[in-house]
Amino acid sequence: MSFSDNIVSRSLPIWLFIYLIFLVLLGKSQKEVLQVKVGVVLDTNLTLADLSLRAINMSLSEFYNTHNRFKTRIVLDIRNSKGTVVGAAASALYLINKRKVVAIIGPGSSMQAPFLINLGNQSQVPIVSFSATSPLLDSLRSPYFIRATHDDSAQVHAISAIIESFRWREVVPIYVDNEFGEGILPYLVDAFQEINVRIRYRSAISFYSSDDQIKKELYRLMTMPTRVFIVHMLPDLGKRIFSIAQEIGMINKGYAWIVTNGIIDQMSLPGGPSLEDMHGVVGVKTYFSRSKELANLEARWRKRFGGEQLTHFGYWAYDTATALAMSVEQISNVNMSFNTTTNTSRGDNGTDLDDLGVALSGPKLLQALSTVSFKGVAGRFLLKNRKLEPTTFKIINIEESGQRTVGFWKSKVGLVKRLGVDQIGTNISHSSRRLRPIVWPGDTTLVPKGWEIPTNGKKLRIAVPKKDGFTNFVEVTKDANTNALTVTGFCIDVFDAVMRQLPYAVPYEYVPFETPDGRADGNYNNMVYKVFLGEFDGAVGDTTILANRSNYVDFALPFSETGVVFVVPVKDEREKGEWVFLKPLTKKLWCMTAALFIYIGLMVWTFESIADKTFRTQRIIEKISNVFYFSFSTLFFAHRKPSTSIYTRALIVIWCFVVLILTQSYTATLTSMLTVQELRPTVRHMDELRKSGANIGYQKGSFTLEKLKQERFDESKLKIYNSPEEMRELFLKTSSNGGIDAAFDEVPYVNLFMTKYCKEYTIIEPRYKADGFGFAFPLGSPLVPDISRQILNLTEGENMRAIENKWFPGEKYCLDRNTTDTPIQLDHHSFQALFMIVFALFMIVFGTSLVLLLIMLSCRRYREGRGDMNGDPPNNPEDDHLLLLLLMWTGANETGGAAEPADTEHRIVEVHEGVNFGDGDHEANHIGKVNLELQRQQSQVRRRCNKLFSEKYALRNGCSASRMHLAYFKEVFNQGFGLTSV
Repeated sequence: MSFSDNIVSRSLPIWLFIYLIFLVLLGKSQKEVLQVKVGVVLDTNLTLADLSLRAINMSLSEFYNTHNRFKTRIVLDIRNSKGTVVGAAASALYLINKRKVVAIIGPGSSMQAPFLINLGNQSQVPIVSFSATSPLLDSLRSPYFIRATHDDSAQVHAISAIIESFRWREVVPIYVDNEFGEGILPYLVDAFQEINVRIRYRSAISFYSSDDQIKKELYRLMTMPTRVFIVHMLPDLGKRIFSIAQEIGMINKGYAWIVTNGIIDQMSLPGGPSLEDMHGVVGVKTYFSRSKELANLEARWRKRFGGEQLTHFGYWAYDTATALAMSVEQISNVNMSFNTTTNTSRGDNGTDLDDLGVALSGPKLLQALSTVSFKGVAGRFLLKNRKLEPTTFKIINIEESGQRTVGFWKSKVGLVKRLGVDQIGTNISHSSRRLRPIVWPGDTTLVPKGWEIPTNGKKLRIAVPKKDGFTNFVEVTKDANTNALTVTGFCIDVFDAVMRQLPYAVPYEYVPFETPDGRADGNYNNMVYKVFLGEFDGAVGDTTILANRSNYVDFALPFSETGVVFVVPVKDEREKGEWVFLKPLTKKLWCMTAALFIYIGLMVWTFESIADKTFRTQRIIEKISNVFYFSFSTLFFAHRKPSTSIYTRALIVIWCFVVLILTQSYTATLTSMLTVQELRPTVRHMDELRKSGANIGYQKGSFTLEKLKQERFDESKLKIYNSPEEMRELFLKTSSNGGIDAAFDEVPYVNLFMTKYCKEYTIIEPRYKADGFGFAFPLGSPLVPDISRQILNLTEGENMRAIENKWFPGEKYCLDRNTTDTPIQLDHHSFQALFMIVFALFMIVFGTSLVLLLIMLSCRRYREGRGDMNGDPPNNPEDDHLLLLLLMWTGANETGGAAEPADTEHRIVEVHEGVNFGDGDHEANHIGKVNLELQRQQSQVRRRCNKLFSEKYALRNGCSASRMHLAYFKEVFNQGFGLTSV
């Protein structure tokens, strides 16, 4: 043996020992890894389930390769549900009872989920599903059901945004008749109610329906006016639906199809609907952001599995497995066993449910799943209320070449053309512009209006009432030779204008509503009811909107004035007769004016008696006549004689102002009474008509007959008319001759009548409310909203005025004319303030004159008591001022110049000559003595006045009126009105 062989033989036991130690350590490390059983319940026969299983296995493999130090390893136990609820339930029961799994991934469909959820809740085994999307599963309220996806209710807001953007108002959902299809309906209803969209019909199609049954249901949908369909089902049934719809012509121009992600997300799978059958369909697809994790997964998937494309369910399956692996690792120290209690007494009647155990790790695992968070391939994995909440959907338009993205829907933003653009607050009326152009069925970019009148290509039959009168509103004529129909009138022109303004073309034709023998029917209720029965597609004319009629048809907005009124004749009540000139003023005002005339006369008498000598010498009868003549002459400003007293002048100024106002007001009122026509109704209120038993007229076929009956009018007193001319003839006859005293009709007809006879008739109270004329259509007609909108546009523009001028030229309504007020008389209240002011001024003037007169008398008595009748009186300063005052107010020259001594003396004498001392010689002697005394006193006054002026002001002949005035006031102001000596 060589040396080398000897070395090898000796070292071999050492290497064997080292190898044994390695094997022991390796086995020990393998024993430290905890294997956790997790069940999987899927229909492995389906391509979708197969892809999802691959994604789950790939996720666990890659996760543990990255996290090789984790203490736990998930071991999958896969069971085939075979696509049935029973198979899924049996598989889950087996996994819990026999395999003791701590969690179950699955099931694959919403129909299989309820039973599994109940099992998980009872056994505390979390049921984690990445494909059960029905919102109805939330109603089970099981804490052990985890939805590792979002439910179908998340996409209803995206669908409603599409519906609203194109202003469609009616939709028809087509859904599979099971838990998956029904789950979305309550949420669709709520979302559509928010945008005022009506679900006209719900089409539930069973998964097991034959092609004939599906075709029959689609034909039924074709007979309805709605052309917007929302399809919510799985791809296998959806393929059949669209194939048959294409066959019968429903994937054509005018139709709009919107599909949920239940179909659109699986179109790429083998056996899905063809692009040709779904050309022009719009779909809502789940959106995943193009993250680095997603790109790497798709690259590894293509490298490992080739050309098969991973669906969105595969993304969620991949993240579900990762979330479970992370959650199981968090509870690695928790007891993973089951608490089982076998029922030995169950006998042959027992079931496996009696032996259902409880997972001790369930609560902890559920808590770990609810809080786990990581960035997965489908986005951030974070459960809220035990489910994922998406924020974005992609809007897809299907074309022959494939799927084309036309926009996105984001929560709190809405529809956008591209992501990354914040468009919050964009006007919803322009939201259709927030999507790229869409190719609709029929290979057109013209947006479908959303409805069609199911007439099989025929025109709409629009009923128009044949009338004998009031043909300005609607008139139907037929040519006797050609039998051609001509329909004209105000209502017809309005309807034609509205239809021309619609954004789409609606073919229609007018059909006269008449009796079989071609006469006017006149019963509008019958016409409306025939629209309800489907004999007509609409009714156009002077059809009043009434509550009972709205139970059978839908009315567009009214296009005419509203209201129902009474029309009665008017009479001219201008004041006539020989005493009409007294009517402008009331009796009280006449009396007050006469009293003022007397008062003015007395005041003039008083003032002129003091200042005018000729007035004092007149006889009493002359004085009275002159005074009142002067007073009355001021009415016409013809008072020629100048007054001598300053008080009279002030009085005249004030009185002339009063006279000016009185005469002008009197003249204006009298002119109005004599010239302006006072048209007042013969009857002022409806109650008078009812009490008097007058005949009332109403239009034939009008609802006003029922209204009159409600107001308790005697039906025997009601008369029918068909035209304004007949109505006029009945008015001329009056009730006594078989005519009418009033007519009860709608405002549009009354306006037409008043156009011709405005000056002879008027409207009285009360005025009843009515909704006006409206166009009638069948209940639920999609035409009504569009026509109502166009009526608003028409009435707000100039076209409506042009139509009105065409049919009612020169129209002058009398609705606002006030003809019920009596002529206004002038009373004392109108001049009360004026009279009070004038009376106050009169009293001021009178009081001033009275005070000055008393001063004069006091001055005279004072001098008589102190003075010497034969000599000059003492030079008293008080007398100087009193004399000046006396001369100012009684001796002032009218022209303002200097008063001559003779004039002054004459005036003083005239004051005393006015006193009557009686007749006889004694009287004459006494008068002579008085005159001598007055002359002597006058001379003394003159001398004292001249002395005052010459000494005080160095003026000669200073006792002129103007100088006496100036000097006196200057003296008074300088001395503070004191009576000091000059």
